Amino acid sequence: MCFDWCVRVAPIRSPINLSEQSDSLKGPEMVRVSKFYKDAKNGRYLRYLHDDTRTLYDTFRRGVKESNNGHCLGWREGPNKPYMWQTYNETLLRAKNFGSGLICQGLVPGQNTFVGIYSQNCPEWVMTEQAAYCYSMVIVPLYDTLGANACAFIVNQTEMSVVVCEDDKKANLLLDQSPRCLRKLITIKEVSPSTHQRARSRGVEILKFSDVEIQGAQKDHPCLPPKPDNVCTICYTSGTTGMPKGVMLTHENVVASMCSVIMQLGEHRPMKNDIMISFLPLAHMLERCCENALYMVGGAVGFYSGDIRRLGDDLVALKPTMMPAVPRLLNRLYDRAQAEISNSKLKKLMFNMALSAKESELKRGIVRSDSLWDKLVFRKVREGMGGRIRIMVVGSAPLAGNVLTFARCALGCLIVEGYGQTECTAPVTLTVQGDHVPEHVGPPVACCKVKLVDVPEMEYYASQGQGEVCVQGANVFKGYFKEPEKTREVIDQDGWHHTGDVGKWLQNGTLKIIDRRKHIFKLSQGEYIVPEKIENIYIRSQYVEQVFVHGESLKSCVVAIVVPDVDVVKCWALENGIKGTFTELCEDSRVKKIILDDMLQWGRTAGLKTFEQVKDIYLHPDPFSVQNGLLTPTMKAKRPEIRSYFKPQIEDMYNQLE
Repeated sequence: MCFDWCVRVAPIRSPINLSEQSDSLKGPEMVRVSKFYKDAKNGRYLRYLHDDTRTLYDTFRRGVKESNNGHCLGWREGPNKPYMWQTYNETLLRAKNFGSGLICQGLVPGQNTFVGIYSQNCPEWVMTEQAAYCYSMVIVPLYDTLGANACAFIVNQTEMSVVVCEDDKKANLLLDQSPRCLRKLITIKEVSPSTHQRARSRGVEILKFSDVEIQGAQKDHPCLPPKPDNVCTICYTSGTTGMPKGVMLTHENVVASMCSVIMQLGEHRPMKNDIMISFLPLAHMLERCCENALYMVGGAVGFYSGDIRRLGDDLVALKPTMMPAVPRLLNRLYDRAQAEISNSKLKKLMFNMALSAKESELKRGIVRSDSLWDKLVFRKVREGMGGRIRIMVVGSAPLAGNVLTFARCALGCLIVEGYGQTECTAPVTLTVQGDHVPEHVGPPVACCKVKLVDVPEMEYYASQGQGEVCVQGANVFKGYFKEPEKTREVIDQDGWHHTGDVGKWLQNGTLKIIDRRKHIFKLSQGEYIVPEKIENIYIRSQYVEQVFVHGESLKSCVVAIVVPDVDVVKCWALENGIKGTFTELCEDSRVKKIILDDMLQWGRTAGLKTFEQVKDIYLHPDPFSVQNGLLTPTMKAKRPEIRSYFKPQIEDMYNQLE
């Protein structure tokens, strides 16, 4: 049934043949490269688009010219207030003044000076970044999920003397474990007299951001622009056990990544009349690459108010045309839409008809937001995102196919999904506009090449089109800061970065991520989970004999299979007047509660973060063993087998949590 028979809409022009989305290089390694860059077949990488724009210092100045001094940075003073804007010329001048002010505060221009920034996204974040680049300094972002210990470790390792800090709370967090090298905190917002006193007692001076700007304007130190191979940022990843590792990224790394995505997007690329909403953390490279790409073309960036619960209000006020996003946001959008129709058969019927009609258009390459179905069914979804989104870039974790298809239909905009890592400056692959098929992450981008290598212990072989994803190119990082051994673990002698992710080449030359080489996984919000670390904490509980922690990249939390200690549980049941066999006790909600509560208490004591704590458990009476195929002969958990064996229980737990 079609209500739009009289309206002809041109389909998206696919820039390449969608049945052959990447090229294979000659040789035994089956290396794949981008079809968007003609020199890729000769083993060359796209490094920049303009000869005079090869660093993030250059890209911002290009944006100043392209924008003709248009809007650059936008913010809101409070709820129900309109966005206020700062122009490109103002931003450039303030950044230069702040950088000059840092020199006045004793910082030395050059690559040995690290400037910390600990703040939510705001104009001062971007001005601090550009201030550092004016003098070839290196930006080191800090962020909340690192925790106080990790923040102190980073300040210490980089020997930072200055951190630009958002507010009183973050200043105190840094002062809690203030390393000796930290001499100054430059605060964006006012801090209390008691915080000033606390800082003085630790030998730390607190200055106002605006005062440093004024001081810099008076002195006006000449700029020392960076070179392409200079490090622009050290981005610390919270990806594994122990302290975070500092990923050293150069100006060339970031420019190559940005330019590759811009080239691939073609006529859909960012433009100077675009407005982007900034709400993903600027401490992570997905957001930073997106913003810097927009600054290069002279577009505008509006910052969210800082409260994710008010993001909807910010979207309606800003009406952005571009948006980087993570699966969790689209999952919420999908869940809200499902909840809306759950109590009405008519709404459900209309929704399914609309989805079917829009999906059939997607298959013909038609992306629009003005059909009758958009007006009748999807209008509220689109207006909730501001009503003007034309392109969305999704990354950080895999996205379920049904959610991606729903978002494409409901929002009526181009949504591309990427795969990448901090170590590869965000993108490694990106889906191509016009490809409506979900559940893959597209072909390699033009700044790198990709190959798969054997993972024999997991029975993945490159000859069968499966293996660990390895990346070489202009986007691959220089190494981990002061960690040469850890660098050698992931970058081989030929310069290939081994990602630890297991991929599979699809027939059309796109990549699908199917597993993880090490037992580390990402949740849907992009947080890394190390299950063995959590299991080693929970096993301390007197009630727990064996535990298997499981998470999925399409879910926002972790769950566990627990084999309780028979004697302890039976003893507790007897004391509490609970009768039954051990199998019956494992099914008793009171037994489950006492075990879960004790596990969570151990987790809190050991400092597990909220997202690392399990949200539900399933009690299983029979131990994992070599005999039942769930343990190796060396008594290690066979994770894929346990996951497969308990698949129904795991699915049931996630269904209950939803």
